[in-house]
Amino acid sequence: MEPVIIVLIILVVLVFIALIKTIQVIPQASAAIVERFGRYTRTLNAGLNIVVPFIDTIRNRIDLREQVVPFPPQPVITQDNLVVNIDTVIYYQVTDARAATYEVASYIQAIEQLTVTTLRNIIGGMDLERTLTSREEINAALRGVLDEATGKWGIRVNRVELKAIEPPTSIQDSMEKQMRADRDKRAAILTAEGTRQAAILTAEGEKQSQILRAEGEAKAAALRAEGEAQAVRTVFEAIHAGDPDQKLLSYQYLQMLPKIAEGDANKLWIVPSEIGDALKGLSGAMGNFGPLGGGSGGGNSGSGTGTERREKPSID
Repeated sequence: MEPVIIVLIILVVLVFIALIKTIQVIPQASAAIVERFGRYTRTLNAGLNIVVPFIDTIRNRIDLREQVVPFPPQPVITQDNLVVNIDTVIYYQVTDARAATYEVASYIQAIEQLTVTTLRNIIGGMDLERTLTSREEINAALRGVLDEATGKWGIRVNRVELKAIEPPTSIQDSMEKQMRADRDKRAAILTAEGTRQAAILTAEGEKQSQILRAEGEAKAAALRAEGEAQAVRTVFEAIHAGDPDQKLLSYQYLQMLPKIAEGDANKLWIVPSEIGDALKGLSGAMGNFGPLGGGSGGGNSGSGTGTERREKPSID
């Protein structure tokens, strides 16, 4: 009995192992390569799959999701013979599990070496300044070459990014000095432009202020002239309405004499001939007494028109 039990146990174990090898569960976004007697048979997709135990074997399980692979810095010589270190990142995805398994031994290593050689060819035709400012151009060129070469490997390169471009230390110092000089230049230009703009605004403000002041003065002068004209008109109308006689006019002439003689610099002043007539009229009105009572024999009695020139005595 014991040998029979042992045989049954062995058979159960073999059946269990066969069942395990028969049922293959492939995770989502993955694929498996099946070989039969060392020859490719089919590709297992995600889900439950049945294979022939001990005949079919799983050669490789491949992740079909997009992969990100950073490559170490690579020294590259530019067109102007400067060595720069460039870090790259490749985003790729396996589209054909069979080709990725059988068309290339290690697609990761193949992509890395192809990236390095392509990058050296591209950067070798650019100078340092263009290399630093043409990342998009370099990325597009790398992606085009890699996508064409990796297509037969069942790989699709989605993106190629340059993480960093590091020029030599001496070049970095020179670039920093140049950038500092450019910043100082821009600052000086902005300061000069600000000073110029401030001067222009100040001049415009002064011009506007002078214009407004002149307009105000003109309006004030016009208002003053209008007021004086109105005052003269009013006085004239009042005098005309009051019908003044010769005596009042003579008195007004006498009041104007001090104003005519005002100022120390006035050596020569003009006395209208009407002043004599006014004096005669006023003296007659006052009854021929006082300093003017001498009557009509004064040397200033004229015929009625004309002026006399009198020298004003100087006061020492």
